[in-house]
Amino acid sequence: MNLPSFLWLWKIAAWSMGLSLLAYLMLATTGFWMFKARTSQQAPSFPLLNRGHSGMRSLHYTMGISMVSLVLLLLAIGIIGTLGHFGSLGQSSHLVAGLVVVVLVLLSAVSATQISASRPWARPLHISINIILFIGFAWVSLTGWSVVQKYLP
Repeated sequence: MNLPSFLWLWKIAAWSMGLSLLAYLMLATTGFWMFKARTSQQAPSFPLLNRGHSGMRSLHYTMGISMVSLVLLLLAIGIIGTLGHFGSLGQSSHLVAGLVVVVLVLLSAVSATQISASRPWARPLHISINIILFIGFAWVSLTGWSVVQKYLP
């Protein structure tokens, strides 16, 4: 295969993973802010967003879309890079961890689209998936570190 330098590809993967984790942290923060705003009489103030609840909700959606995009980019890079470098995907714990994270991120995104007053089950499902996603991100990060060691000179 005539692919770009694998080191270059892994640098993109490293940045994508870091940005995915940052997006997850921002989603947790904005989600907690929206929870506080929903459960209290007065919305908590957030110095950087003066548009209130709609601004925070918009930021939450934007970060969610960004995280989904980054995780799908990581999936593509992992498949292309591994096939190009080794010729097969093999069966590693990183592959399993990565697929679990992709499924959890997609489930979280789908459950987010279902949140409404008429579907009281959707919000707890969305939050539960995101708590499990924390474990998934930790797992894929730990297994990814051993994969990175294979590619470093």
